[in-house]
Amino acid sequence: MTKAEIKIKVMEALDEIRPFLLNDGGDISLLSVTETVVKIKFLGACTHCSINKMTLKNGIEETVKRHVPQITEVIAVN
Repeated sequence: MTKAEIKIKVMEALDEIRPFLLNDGGDISLLSVTETVVKIKFLGACTHCSINKMTLKNGIEETVKRHVPQITEVIAVN
């Protein structure tokens, strides 16, 4: 998979999880993608949410890895 294809798949994964975040007043922004690491930024209510680390690992990272298995980690940069 090319880097462009990886980025498209990651964006599809984020679009899948985004409605849940928007429902709670938050959102995410894709900052960067390498062959194995995705960096995102929490926006809105997600920025200061007490469970954003759990959302990151159990929601966002899990969804991204399902779409792009070679991704090993999703990191929040806030």
